[in-house]
Amino acid sequence: MLSKRLVGSTQLRLTEFGLGATGLAGMYTEVPRRQAMDTLEMAWSKGVRYFDTAPFYGYGLGERRMGDFLRSKPRDSFILSTKVGRMLAPLDPPPANDRFYRSKLPFELKFDYSYDGAMRSVEDSLQRLGLGRIDIALIHDIDIFAHGEAQAAVFQQAMEGAYKALHQLRSEGLIDAIGIGVNEWQVCYDALQHGDFDCFLLAGRFTLLDQSALPSLLPECQKRKVSIINGGVFNSGLLANLDAPNLTYDYGKAPTEKVEKARKIDAVCRRLSIPIQAAALQYPLRHPAVATVISGARSAQEVTEIINWLDLEIPDTLWQELGL
Repeated sequence: MLSKRLVGSTQLRLTEFGLGATGLAGMYTEVPRRQAMDTLEMAWSKGVRYFDTAPFYGYGLGERRMGDFLRSKPRDSFILSTKVGRMLAPLDPPPANDRFYRSKLPFELKFDYSYDGAMRSVEDSLQRLGLGRIDIALIHDIDIFAHGEAQAAVFQQAMEGAYKALHQLRSEGLIDAIGIGVNEWQVCYDALQHGDFDCFLLAGRFTLLDQSALPSLLPECQKRKVSIINGGVFNSGLLANLDAPNLTYDYGKAPTEKVEKARKIDAVCRRLSIPIQAAALQYPLRHPAVATVISGARSAQEVTEIINWLDLEIPDTLWQELGL
């Protein structure tokens, strides 16, 4: 079974691998419902007990599918996180597929980081999930990647609105932990100066290809007992399959320099007979600030591969040769 680690100063314990709902919700490739359920069942059978979703994933589909599966499990046997910051409004006819999701429910998205918006978002998520509570609530995508020049104003609204809402829900015992979920470590660092957070879901900034969160954010989190939920360990695909015809990095075409760096890492891994995917999954877990790594999966086979990579024993020689 997977080991568990505490989240910040809470009593929540996350399995060292958590299943994210992006794949289940049809990110890049449509995933039939039965396949999604089989994926979740395999994760459960492998000991995964932490699951992460968001209204954004499949425009509600990620929450629906996770809730449909988890509803049959004892509620205290798993940890569930979802996010606030995007509200879903009915749209008829349904929206066309966008560059992220091929399986979508008939809604449109609207950003809302206000106090009232966050409160309603939690209620809406519980209804889509069909569950009585969530364990971790995260403020979603308050970074430059999502908002560009408007990021500073969005961040301020989130700290004055959504954060206060989640802080209240936590103080009332309705959720156990709060945090933010972003693609940029700087936003997490700034958030530490504005609020009392338990965890940050940070995607792509503490990986084999990008350790930008390591010098400043991770030591500060460790000092403050704030846990990192480490997402994007494959940097949105590049480290998962270097033989893919269209290599991706940070949700777009992979830059040449990142591809070259990945191939150099892969060469070292191959020489030591270690799959680069195993190294990508295990590297973040070596840091004490990291509570878990999460990844999406689209099939039971992908889940099995991930667990096998996590179980593989990696010699210290690899980290030494990679300078990590």
